[in-house]
Amino acid sequence: MPENATEVTAAGIARLAGVGRAAVSNWRRRHADFPKPVGGTETSPSFALPEVEQWLRDQGKLAEVPLRERVWQQLSGHPAGAVPALFHVGCALLLVQERPTAWREITAVSDERMAGVLSLALNEVLTARFGPASGTGRAVHSPDRSALLPSVPLLRGAAELAAGAGVRETFEFLLGRQLDANPRQYTLTPPGLADLMAALADTGGGPPRTVLDPAAGTGTLLGAVPRPTALYAQESDPDLAALTALRLALHAGPAECTLAVRTGDTLRTDAFPGLTADAVLCHPPFNERNWGHDELAYDPRWEYGFPARTESELAWVQHALAHLREGGTAVLLMPPAAASRRSGRRIRADLLRRGALRAVIALPAGAAPPYGIPLHLWVLRKPDAGPHPSPELLLVDTAEPAEPASDRSGRDRLDWPALHTAVLDAWRPFNGEAETGSTTAPRLPDAESNRPRPGVSRIVPVIELLDDDVDLAPARHLPSPAAADGPAELIDVRDRLTRSLGLADSLTPPPVEISAPARWPLTTIGELARAGALQLRTGGTGTGTGPVLTEHDVLGSTAPSGNLPADGPHEEPVLVEPGDVVVPVLGGGSAARVIDDATAGAALGRNLQLLRPDPAALDPWFLAGFLRGTATNRRASSYASTATRLDARRLQLPRLPLAEQQRYGERFRTLAAFEDALRLAGQLGGRLVQGMYDGLTDGTVTPE
Repeated sequence: MPENATEVTAAGIARLAGVGRAAVSNWRRRHADFPKPVGGTETSPSFALPEVEQWLRDQGKLAEVPLRERVWQQLSGHPAGAVPALFHVGCALLLVQERPTAWREITAVSDERMAGVLSLALNEVLTARFGPASGTGRAVHSPDRSALLPSVPLLRGAAELAAGAGVRETFEFLLGRQLDANPRQYTLTPPGLADLMAALADTGGGPPRTVLDPAAGTGTLLGAVPRPTALYAQESDPDLAALTALRLALHAGPAECTLAVRTGDTLRTDAFPGLTADAVLCHPPFNERNWGHDELAYDPRWEYGFPARTESELAWVQHALAHLREGGTAVLLMPPAAASRRSGRRIRADLLRRGALRAVIALPAGAAPPYGIPLHLWVLRKPDAGPHPSPELLLVDTAEPAEPASDRSGRDRLDWPALHTAVLDAWRPFNGEAETGSTTAPRLPDAESNRPRPGVSRIVPVIELLDDDVDLAPARHLPSPAAADGPAELIDVRDRLTRSLGLADSLTPPPVEISAPARWPLTTIGELARAGALQLRTGGTGTGTGPVLTEHDVLGSTAPSGNLPADGPHEEPVLVEPGDVVVPVLGGGSAARVIDDATAGAALGRNLQLLRPDPAALDPWFLAGFLRGTATNRRASSYASTATRLDARRLQLPRLPLAEQQRYGERFRTLAAFEDALRLAGQLGGRLVQGMYDGLTDGTVTPE
C-alpha cells in the first residue's frame, strides 16, 4: 500500500458500491481476497482506498468511483486529518468563487508549483474577505505551502466537483459528511430551527441587517438570516470557527456582506465589545459550571442581576441583550430548566418587569440536541429609554402541532412547516401590536389577540407571573383544550368518533369460510422486475424543496411529512406516482402503502422501497395485499444484531390472471379502508378520554 494512502471504512465502501453495510460484511466473510484492514479498530476497521477500488472493479461491483465519493474519501483520509483538509477545501472554493480566472491559472501548473502559488493567492483573498490577520483575532489564517502540498489533489477534485454542483453546495456536502461522521464532536442547530429563530428576529420592519451569534458553532443560525449586511460570530473552537467563517463567506457570495468571525471564550473574552446589532441569535452551551462566574462578578453586562454559577444560560441571555441596539431582538435556544429554576427567579423577574423578555416558546422534543428534551426559545427585546406599556409575556407550547417521527439515526424529525406556522401565527400578531405602541403608549386590550389558543398560546400579564417562583414554563400557564373551549370541543370529538366507529362497523370484514391453503404457482418481486412487470426503486437521495414520504408516514398512513435537503450536489429524487406500492425496509413488520392522487409527487424517503407495477400485468392492491402476509415477510427478511431488514426482491406472490388479481385487490382495498377507520377511531378515542379527564378535573365538565 502506498504511504499515506487514503483509508476508507465499511460505510465508505458501501457508498462506493451502492450497497448496504451488511453486504460489505458478507464480502469480507465470503471472499478471501477482500482487502485486509490497514487501520481503525477491530470493531470499525479501515481499508486502503486504492485496494478497495481495485477489488470492487475486479468483482464487477464498481465501474467508476463517483467524483463526490472520491473527493470525500480523499478528505476523510487526509494525512493531516479531515478538519484541516476541509479547511483547505473551503479556502480553495472561496478562491474559485471570488477569483475564478486566478484559480484556472493556478491549476495549470504542477502540484508542487501550485501549492506555493496557491498559498499566496489564498492569503490575498482571505485578507480581502476577512481583513488583516494580525491584531484582529481573525478566525481564518492562510495555510502555507508545506501545509497545502498534500491537499493539492483533493483541491483539484473539489474544484471539479464544484464546477458541476456549485461552490457552496460542494462545501455543504463535505461539511455535512464530516458532521455526520463525528456527531459527538459538534452541537448542531437543525436548519428548520435556525429558520424559525431567524423569522422570530424579524421585528416587523423586515429581516435584521446586522446580526451577532456569540456561540456560532457551525454557523447555521447566521446562515439562515436573509440578506444581512453584516454578520458577527464568535466560537471558542478555533478549527470550527475557521470552518464557520468559510461557510458563511461561501453562503454570502462575493463581498455582499461584511463578515467578522473571531475565536475565543465569549463570556470571558468578548471579541466584539461595544458592538450593538439589530439581532442576536444564539444556541449557547447548556449547564456549564465553568463559565467565568468567579472572574466576572462585576461585569457591566449583568444589568438584570448576577447569574448564579448554575445559571450559565442567564449569563448568555444578558450577554445577548448587552449587544442589542434599542429595540433590537435576541432569540436564544434555552433548556427548559432555565424557565423555572429557583436560582434564576430574580433575573427572570427583572427581565419581565422591564419588558426585556417578550416570549417563551416550548418546542417539541427532537427540535435540537439533546433530542430527548423539549427545549425552549426565549425572544427578548432591548428596552428603549421611552415610556413602556404594561408588560406582557407571550407563552407558546408547540408540543401538539409538530409530532416527531424517528429517522434512521434515532433522532427526531419534526414537521417543521407545521411548527413554524404554530409559532409564527402566535408571535406575529403579538409582536406587531407591541411594536405599534411600545414606545409611546400602552397597547390597548384586544379581546381577540388576547384570547388563548387552546393548549398552544396565551398572552399573560407580567403581574400574574411575579410570584415566589417566577415559573415561565408555558405548559404551567396554558389552559387545556377542554378548559378553553368547554364541552363544545368534546362534543365535536365525540360526534366524529361516533361517525368513525360507524364507518369501521360498515367496513368490518364479513364472516369467512375456512378452506385448505391454496397451492398457487409463486413468483418473486425480483423475477417480476427482470420480466418488466414492475420497477423497483429505493429512496433517500435527492435535493430540492418538495415533500418527502417518510417511513413514519407509510407506517402511520399519514400525509408526506419530510423535506428534501436544499444543499448538497444535485440528485434527482424518486417521485411517487398513483398506483405505486411503497414498502419499508427496516423493522420486520408487514406494511405496504398504495400511493393515491393526494400523495403522488412526493419524494421517496430513506429506508423505503418503491414497487411500480405495470397496470397491464399487476394490480397494485393485489400486490400490496400479498406483500403484507406474515409468511411472505418472514421469507424475505434478514436479521442483523440491531434490526430486521426486508429484501423486496425476495418477496413472493402468486401467479394469477389480472382479473383474479383485481378481485383480491378489491378485498385488500376494503381492508385498508377498515384499518384507516380503526386508526382514526383510536386517535379520536384518545382525545375524548383525555378531554373528559381535563374537563372533569378543571370543572368545565360535570359528572352528570
